[in-house]
Amino acid sequence: MARGSSLLAREAPRQGRFDIIVEDGFVLTELAAVVDVLRITNRVCQQEVFGWRFRSISGGAKRDSVGVTVDTAPLAERPSVDYAIMLGNADAGAMAVPLRRVLSAYGARGARLFLLAEAASHYIRSHNKGAVHTTHWENRLAQSEEVDASDWGAELARDHDGITTCAGMGATVDLMLSVVAGHVSQAAMMNVSDILLHHHVRDMRTPQPFGSDQSSALGDPDLDACIALMKANLEEPLPIQDLCRLLNISNRSLERKFSRYLGLTPNSYYRELRLNKASALLLNTSLSIREVGLACGFSSSFAPLFKTVFGCTPAEARRRKRPTPAIAHSAG
Repeated sequence: MARGSSLLAREAPRQGRFDIIVEDGFVLTELAAVVDVLRITNRVCQQEVFGWRFRSISGGAKRDSVGVTVDTAPLAERPSVDYAIMLGNADAGAMAVPLRRVLSAYGARGARLFLLAEAASHYIRSHNKGAVHTTHWENRLAQSEEVDASDWGAELARDHDGITTCAGMGATVDLMLSVVAGHVSQAAMMNVSDILLHHHVRDMRTPQPFGSDQSSALGDPDLDACIALMKANLEEPLPIQDLCRLLNISNRSLERKFSRYLGLTPNSYYRELRLNKASALLLNTSLSIREVGLACGFSSSFAPLFKTVFGCTPAEARRRKRPTPAIAHSAG
């Protein structure tokens, strides 16, 4: 009987405690990914495998860029958790002071530290850790205009010296599922993944879309090669005829491929890539609007073209990205 019981018994999950660190402007997608993976794991296991608490530097209500608020406790002087995860932020410049405090508070306490997106980007830049860490491709692109980010990682996540940096956004689900896998059975973890309709848990070494040379996967070698050339030459765009010459393909053939797979002309697609980069630089760097335009291959007419596509001027886009301060409500 004892033998039969041991065969049927399921190993008890190992518990884990999280501090989830947010500041005004936090990324709601990442918050939901972290909390829902932990919450669903507890549900699947029918016990509290994971506990978590929201924290910030000062405590109090913290608001994301669309007005969702989270009540937080101040950072503990001597935190006693297994994991601390710092979310990305719509205002990359707001990460400096919180990150220093987080590294100081948790680094000496043995907690596993996860830095997402902008938190990762600021850590990489301030500690010169590009060769061993990663961030969201948009942050890497923005940083490359101010520092040499050529060696920064382009994977979903990287781990080094007890700190895991992650691209954030959708990759947050993969990251959290990898953490869950260390606490519960493989079957339980896959059940959590299925409930989330996350049909494939990506390896953390998977390259990010647009963040690596492997980002385009349209299935046509000429088209994939052309898009790779476009992405590699955003600051000084190549004429379409030069692209055709490098690919040993006719202009007409290239136009047909773009029309079939993307519904755009090569010029339109190339211009959209450059404008998307310009948008990222406006939101994530202090470059002047003229410098942003030049960095994306627009020597003139940048602002009117940007407004035609995005419906606002570059200056308006930059103003809109600043998170609105949380509104204080009186008790009465």
